Amino acid sequence: MAADLGELLVPYMPTIRVPRTGDRVFKNECAFSYDSPESEGGLYVCMNTFLGFGREHVERHYRKTGQSVYMHLKRHVKEKATGAAGGAIPRRRNGKVFLDLELNRDFNGDEYECEDEAKLVIFPDHFEIPLPNIEELPALVTIACDAVLNAASAYKKQEPESWDEEIQVSKHARSLRQQDNGVRIPPSGWKCQKCEMKENLWLNLSDGAVLCGKWFFDGAGGNGHALDHFKDTNFPLAVKLDNLTPDIADIYSFDEEEAVLDPQISEHLQHFGIDIIQIQRNGTDNGHHNTDNTNNVRPRVSEWEVIQESGMKLKAVYGSGFTGIKNLGNSCYLGTIMQVLFSIPEFQRAYVGNLQRIYDYSPLDPSTDFSTQMAKLGHGLLSGLYSKPPMKSELIEQVMKEEYKHQPKGISLKMFKALVSNGHPEFSSNRQQDAQKFFLHLINLVERNSVGSENPNDAFRYLVEERVQCCQTQKVRYTQKVDYLMQLPAPIEAASNREELIAYEAKRNEAEENMRAPPEPVRARIPFTACLQAFTEPENVPDFWSSELQAKSAGVKTSRFASFPEYLVVQIKKFTFVVDWVPKKVDLSIDIPDFLDLSRLRGTGLQAGEQELPDLTPPIVLPEDTRNNSMNSSDSPEIDESAAVQLAEMGFPLEACRKAIYYTGNMGPEMAFNWIIAHMEEPDFAEPLALPTFMDPGPSVASSGLAATPLDNQPPEESIGILTSMGFPRRHTVQALKATNNNLERALDWIFTHTEREEEEETSDALSDMADTTEPNDSAFSNANTHSDSTLSPDQDASGPRIKDGPGRYELFAFISHIGASTMSGHYVCHIKKEGRWVIFNDHKVCLSERPPKDLGYIYFYRRLSSS
Repeated sequence: MAADLGELLVPYMPTIRVPRTGDRVFKNECAFSYDSPESEGGLYVCMNTFLGFGREHVERHYRKTGQSVYMHLKRHVKEKATGAAGGAIPRRRNGKVFLDLELNRDFNGDEYECEDEAKLVIFPDHFEIPLPNIEELPALVTIACDAVLNAASAYKKQEPESWDEEIQVSKHARSLRQQDNGVRIPPSGWKCQKCEMKENLWLNLSDGAVLCGKWFFDGAGGNGHALDHFKDTNFPLAVKLDNLTPDIADIYSFDEEEAVLDPQISEHLQHFGIDIIQIQRNGTDNGHHNTDNTNNVRPRVSEWEVIQESGMKLKAVYGSGFTGIKNLGNSCYLGTIMQVLFSIPEFQRAYVGNLQRIYDYSPLDPSTDFSTQMAKLGHGLLSGLYSKPPMKSELIEQVMKEEYKHQPKGISLKMFKALVSNGHPEFSSNRQQDAQKFFLHLINLVERNSVGSENPNDAFRYLVEERVQCCQTQKVRYTQKVDYLMQLPAPIEAASNREELIAYEAKRNEAEENMRAPPEPVRARIPFTACLQAFTEPENVPDFWSSELQAKSAGVKTSRFASFPEYLVVQIKKFTFVVDWVPKKVDLSIDIPDFLDLSRLRGTGLQAGEQELPDLTPPIVLPEDTRNNSMNSSDSPEIDESAAVQLAEMGFPLEACRKAIYYTGNMGPEMAFNWIIAHMEEPDFAEPLALPTFMDPGPSVASSGLAATPLDNQPPEESIGILTSMGFPRRHTVQALKATNNNLERALDWIFTHTEREEEEETSDALSDMADTTEPNDSAFSNANTHSDSTLSPDQDASGPRIKDGPGRYELFAFISHIGASTMSGHYVCHIKKEGRWVIFNDHKVCLSERPPKDLGYIYFYRRLSSS
């Protein structure tokens, strides 16, 4: 038999590889679906590329590549017999087979056990060889199989790259002795016990001493009293108080001289009256739970309960469009955005409607292709394959009684997150992020990858009319820019309960001064009409450059809609920056309307009696050295690196700080900081600096990214000539330069990565031209699918942005809510209106909503109403 197997495998030996350092082994997830070893058909791992494929997709990979040998992984999860003993982790009967394969946490270890199975499968005859089979297999095959089975999963290899180093559990964590000295830490008003420092404070976990730090890497100052305390007492562990959240606890070990983990941090904090589990539920500024019963204050129902509709008997729903998304740990910002986007027909049609075509034309490594992963995600959410109801009636009762214990786990977006966050300093980390920033980041990715195919971004894109008036000459300038999201101010001064807020603030300040627990928070109630009014208010532009005066002058700017999108995205500006540069949320409630009419906000253009400012471009003021260096695009710009590092220590991405220094002409950290605040919401905020050439003056100080793209973005003819001289078509060259902000090097890379779509693009253009005179068709390549009330902007040319203008009347169909004090922590939940009912998507849990908290949302999604 050994000889027979050896002879059978001889023709395939050149295609079988042993994983090398750096190879990613996809043992958890199919590249085209969300099948895994726990799925009915298991997972097939290619023994050459180490990509994983479900049963329905492995044949496609075989036909496309000719690769015949795959390792089939199957995990059988079985319910234990009544009375069987169980441990904390399900017992694996063949534990060495799936070494490092992640266990599904949805299966309780006391009730389930796992049996793992692995075998080699040879296509096309599906010949199976059970593993392990050391005696009968050739040595190379045995080594390759063993390496695949023992390799870390693709994503476990990537996770440490997001951090400078992997933090280890402290040796003191489990044996830490805490003094029973009656110390209780108040929720606010902390000060160092040996000086007056109120920042960079650390709580010693042995005796509850609150002392200032000096040694840690976050750049905060201090007098080092926490370290002195350790030298006097040998109490080893301390936790930072300033940014303590349920997701983040910075713990330092003086004895080990490094940042550490403490698995028992909840119990250690509870000893001093801090309940980290309830940190978001009590409404206090720093999330501390006061266990002192002398106050006997009953806390209000917090946003945590309201937004998640806790305490209600919510009915779980299943099937197409009701699939949850598993939280990977602070990934809910991504999950909520994707749930809403794939409830929109344009995204469904662009990716799920073209699924087979996208899969057939996917590259050899589909895990790195944006369109493939978008189609996979859309199909996973809409197919219903991963949202099936329980088979037994008794499980339905358990769903209600045991908090969705047996509800489908939803789909895991590890492959998708790894792709869309690749190279991004914030989204590639495991920290919580701003959902609004991720929305714009994804819009940017869709824009880059939709050339030559239907662009679902057309549904969001609209024009903003900006009117700036020179206060000295009274002359005006009208400009238009592209935008995808409306940012709506929330004026606290317009709150209907203003007096109540003033009284609360006085009580809070008094409690902080006297080291007492703060009063019950008061939520500001702001009318939506006040938000709209604040949006239309004139905005002062103190450094406005007047082309009439050829000098800086005071100006006033107002914004209106030059067109209305099919889908209007409205972000409530709830977050403000506090002393430690952390975006802190303002607690407010807004009476968001179900129906919205913005017709009165449509721009009017130049009015009778208005005089236009001369159409002159302001000079770009740069230091002499920088200006000389810009004559040669291969040289690096003069940037004050010390100023950039100083800004980076505040928590901003280094590349963004370097750009800020560059675009403000090396005028110091203060000017650069203002630039950062003005541009930090742009999708390319953290991308490396793209240098201008002498032919292309590049963006001005006030330039913005995709979220506000100037219309006049035709690439320089010189840059077009350079690329066309290499033999590339002019149209393809123009699109490449536009997609890369006129950066020649990036444009060249873009062309090479989009060559396979050039022919598709020509087909799409032909069909789009036909659509001008014919009815919209159902072609997968057509770009002419528009709303019945939508029209392309009459002012746009063929190379300009596609704008689907129409009436400014809308209906609310989705909103995303944030729970917590900052975008850097907390949790996101979304509500989507489907089939006339509101549905709550809370990670993997999908239920009918009973009380959708529309007044507490962060990002709102409206769809245009028809004119009929």
